[in-house]
Amino acid sequence: MPAASPSPSPSPGSRPRHLHLNAFLMNAGHHDAAWRHPRTQPERVTDLRYFQHLARTAERGRLDSVFLADGLALWGKVRYNALGGFEPLTLLSALAAVTEHVGLIATVSTTFNEPFHTARKFASLDHISGGRAGWNIVTSGSVEEARNFGQDEHLEHSLRYQRAREFLEVATRLWDSWEDDAVLLDRAGGVYADTDKVRRIDHRGAYFGVQGPLNVPRSPQGYPLLVQAGSSEDGKEFAAQYAEAVFTAQQTLADGQAFYKDLKARLSGYGRTGEDLKILPGICPVIGGTEAEARALEAELTDLQVPEYGLAQLSGMLGTDLTGLPLDGPLPELPEERDINGNKSRFTLVAELARRDGLTLRELIARLGGGRGHRVFAGTPEQIADQLQEWFTHGAADGFNIMPPHLPGGLEDFVDQVVPILQERGLFRTEYTGSTLRDHYGLPRPANRLATEAAHRQTA
Repeated sequence: MPAASPSPSPSPGSRPRHLHLNAFLMNAGHHDAAWRHPRTQPERVTDLRYFQHLARTAERGRLDSVFLADGLALWGKVRYNALGGFEPLTLLSALAAVTEHVGLIATVSTTFNEPFHTARKFASLDHISGGRAGWNIVTSGSVEEARNFGQDEHLEHSLRYQRAREFLEVATRLWDSWEDDAVLLDRAGGVYADTDKVRRIDHRGAYFGVQGPLNVPRSPQGYPLLVQAGSSEDGKEFAAQYAEAVFTAQQTLADGQAFYKDLKARLSGYGRTGEDLKILPGICPVIGGTEAEARALEAELTDLQVPEYGLAQLSGMLGTDLTGLPLDGPLPELPEERDINGNKSRFTLVAELARRDGLTLRELIARLGGGRGHRVFAGTPEQIADQLQEWFTHGAADGFNIMPPHLPGGLEDFVDQVVPILQERGLFRTEYTGSTLRDHYGLPRPANRLATEAAHRQTA
């Protein structure tokens, strides 16, 4: 494949545009058969040293951040995959102690948590890490999660986003409840903090009542980096209003360009610009010394798949029980997206993929094995770099959520073989130039809204 066209030259006085790269870590790797491959270490999914090695590898590659997904139920069939593991904020706090630069992004649900303890945990992680915390905001998508929290059914999709908006409003006000200079440390005068600069938020809303203030002083970043991953209409509007980075899934360059253009266009409605939000599609890179070697590795992983596991995963994505259907037959008739109460955007992506390419159930399970709807690409390091550059320079991405199909080797291969090519092309940093996650993403530290409101009241 020919190399992608070079990155456009920056305008005079502007900084060169660089990729943002995030390492999405998932136990033995993203392929659902990774745990069966000899290059993986599934026995170490609760070994802190294993994840410390992965985080250090990402930092060695100068990646922006590492990211941990999470759910509040045991996903999939544990009989057939290495599932379960650490709670992400606990793990990232331990990773903060052995890294200095790489960002630390944790997934936390707004549906099955409360704003106060979530704000407290992220402020704590931001202090512990010296300003490297990020929050992947999810609304949760499964009835199994609801049933772990005393509910028979999951909250309706649009209501989950209403709750998420109020949740985030409360969390940000809690982070603003301490001004940056509230701590005086006046030993002689016996005054630790200026209580005029530590404020209650007195929130009363449809879902939450929170007095405040937070019991953690304002953290290095003010707020953690705010990340979001939903691509439904509700999800895109939420992202346009609040998110600073978006993890998304598209299969083709055209689909990526359409999503990128759509989401960036929504920002102006909330007084934001395109620079305020970074769009990072997921990609599962299967790397080989030659294209044939990469495709052989991809085939090895496919051959190790357990069909029963893939069928259960596919049933969950499509909101349709596929148990007992012939694997070499087509998808059955599916509900409309409006009737799905789970992940609407992933439902549509998977259904359209099957219809577009005429895939049988077996073929669809194979196609989804590495990325669960995210793009999988097998090739040489140069071909992987070409793909990233093409999407980056043709209006489909500001960077990528890298999803190694197997770990630790898949991340090591990306860092040692693909990153140097991107650096040589001037597309990626050679050294960290800032100390916080917001610095890595080129985003400002949020102003303290409560302090601004208080100043306005004093001058009114």
